[in-house]
Amino acid sequence: MQPSDQDLVLQRFHRDLISGSHILHYHNVLDAFGHLSVRHPLNPQIFILSRNTAPGTISSPNDLIEYYIEDARPVDPSAPTGFIERCIHSECYKRYPEVQSVIHSHSEAVVPYSISGVPLRACFHMAGFLGTNVPIWDIADAQQPEDISDLLVRNQHLGSSLAASFSGIASGSISPEHVVALMRGHGFTVLAGSIQDCVMRAIYTQKNAAIQSTALSTRSTGTTVTGPVKYLSQKEVDATTWSIAKSAHRPWTLWLREIEASGLYANSA
Repeated sequence: MQPSDQDLVLQRFHRDLISGSHILHYHNVLDAFGHLSVRHPLNPQIFILSRNTAPGTISSPNDLIEYYIEDARPVDPSAPTGFIERCIHSECYKRYPEVQSVIHSHSEAVVPYSISGVPLRACFHMAGFLGTNVPIWDIADAQQPEDISDLLVRNQHLGSSLAASFSGIASGSISPEHVVALMRGHGFTVLAGSIQDCVMRAIYTQKNAAIQSTALSTRSTGTTVTGPVKYLSQKEVDATTWSIAKSAHRPWTLWLREIEASGLYANSA
């Protein structure tokens, strides 16, 4: 029997989700922890996330689980064990209908900006999407007395609070004002309109953090300081975000070749 057009669409999304997870591992954005998800291409009330395993080891559709966005409940009650933090994904999809992909990372280059009091800001043109300030979400502000204080987003009310931080806690907007939010002492979360854009934003968030750390350390060790670090202006942020989006296919194609050549990853989707 020939696969239907809908089967082919879902197969492509499965393959991209698995490849995206491998790319993020290859670039050290994800290690044994963290996760990438996508909104179901045929049912916007469902999202797809891998089972509870290291992202680099995902290899087939059997490793993927479909969840209802409404409550992060698996569509198949007999599905394998999933990630505790799947409410990060469900609540972002619920709040922002335009969001099609979400990544949660514990990148060691980014975490310092969640705890140091130094704002993470766009430093180079590839990270213009970060804007002139990146929000920091502190789970302690959202926890209820019965919540476990391990910094994990274990339930809907914590996920909802995190999702709100992309628009400002008091905002009721259905479009995020920010596409990256830092999580105090934990990592960061990225939103995008496709798997490819989400992966690119996550990788360049990490690269931007490394560049900013280098710039700040250079200032502290130099003998002469002539002025503050010169970050991208709002005008530059707007222009680079638009122009770089036009070239998103270029890194994705390269990154696919990298993971295919590495010999570490398998993708049967």
